[in-house]
Amino acid sequence: MKLEVRPLTKETWKDLVELFSRPGASIVRGCWCMYYRKSGGSGVGVGQVNRRAMKSLVDRGIVPGLIGYQDGSPVGWISLGPREDYAKLRRSPVMKPVDDKPVWSIVCFFVDARSRGSGVSEALLEAGIGYARSQGATLLEAYPVDKRERSNPDFMWFGGKRMYDRAGFKEVARRKATRPVVRRSIRPRPRREPAA
Repeated sequence: MKLEVRPLTKETWKDLVELFSRPGASIVRGCWCMYYRKSGGSGVGVGQVNRRAMKSLVDRGIVPGLIGYQDGSPVGWISLGPREDYAKLRRSPVMKPVDDKPVWSIVCFFVDARSRGSGVSEALLEAGIGYARSQGATLLEAYPVDKRERSNPDFMWFGGKRMYDRAGFKEVARRKATRPVVRRSIRPRPRREPAA
């Protein structure tokens, strides 16, 4: 799958709104990928509040994720950033920090219902690895689902473990039978010295 991938910015905000407005997006339309950024209450089901909170991040110049495009149309989303940006991860019995190393976390994928099963998530994961590297991250962490039986795509926002295995992630913790914590080291790109 070849995707064009762009950061979520003020300029691409309308594309995320379009993607989240489509059929099959009711869960993400309620959360707007704010659930793990908040502490306290559930965070799901208060769509307009979460939408405004996400828009506020974007308006302040924070890039909370990447949008994937196919033929100019948005077809997928990955939410990632420094782990400290996700307040709920600190207290989660499954996703709490493994150690105190600086880590970036992947907390959500969303793929348009018409594009599911075509490799969009894998392409977004590869783009996410590259983006995290470009921002100086050296460790990328995720919290996938690891079950033998097929899960409903609506509940696979973390992605499946096999996808991360193929991308070079290694399991570093498992606090619940179906929910490992996986990590991948990211080598920063070497800086090129200007020609003399």
